[in-house]
Amino acid sequence: MGFMVEVWGKYALFTRPEMKVERVSYDVMTPSAARGLLEAIYWHPGIQWVVDKIYVLNPIRFTNIRRNEVSAKASASKARSVMTGGKGELYLCTQECIQQRASMLLEDVHYVIEAHFVITEKASPEDNHGKITDIVHRRLKKGQCYHQPYLGTREFPANFREWSGEELKTAYPNDRRDLGFMLYDMDYSDPENIRPQFFRAVLDSGVLNLTDCEVFT
Repeated sequence: MGFMVEVWGKYALFTRPEMKVERVSYDVMTPSAARGLLEAIYWHPGIQWVVDKIYVLNPIRFTNIRRNEVSAKASASKARSVMTGGKGELYLCTQECIQQRASMLLEDVHYVIEAHFVITEKASPEDNHGKITDIVHRRLKKGQCYHQPYLGTREFPANFREWSGEELKTAYPNDRRDLGFMLYDMDYSDPENIRPQFFRAVLDSGVLNLTDCEVFT
């Protein structure tokens, strides 16, 4: 059984990994961003979310902004060194590493995510489709989430609710757009070698159909 989740927000940034200097968004929400958004609403070790389709309800619009960011990351190796008695600082001084970066964002985004979940081997004997389906419906109805869902990056929060069930009208009902290769998700099967997965994204009548797409690693 699937779910239809409506999400919208003022800005979104689904970052293209090939852009190293400035942040540039994909044209539409990526499958991994949709999965992350669903996991913010309901996550359970015994299920895995599968995104089937993403409906684009608003026209694709880009805008540019400049933001203050830090240029450094907290070092895991330094943290490990300090834990074992070594020397180092366990913080970042933003005044020393702040920098301005330009970003090309999406503006006024509105999607409907069609998805379902599968039961994994980590599920307990008490977990079943009916029980989890009821929980997800209840959380969507009440607007509950484990943390604020966001549209690509945490600076851009997402509003969400269960789709009302009325007829879906996309922004491109009679259009077919080849969006090129897009990030599909990350392959976590080998924790020592996490790899990105890509697919050829085609927006057909305003719908990104993921049910039978070929994924490349």
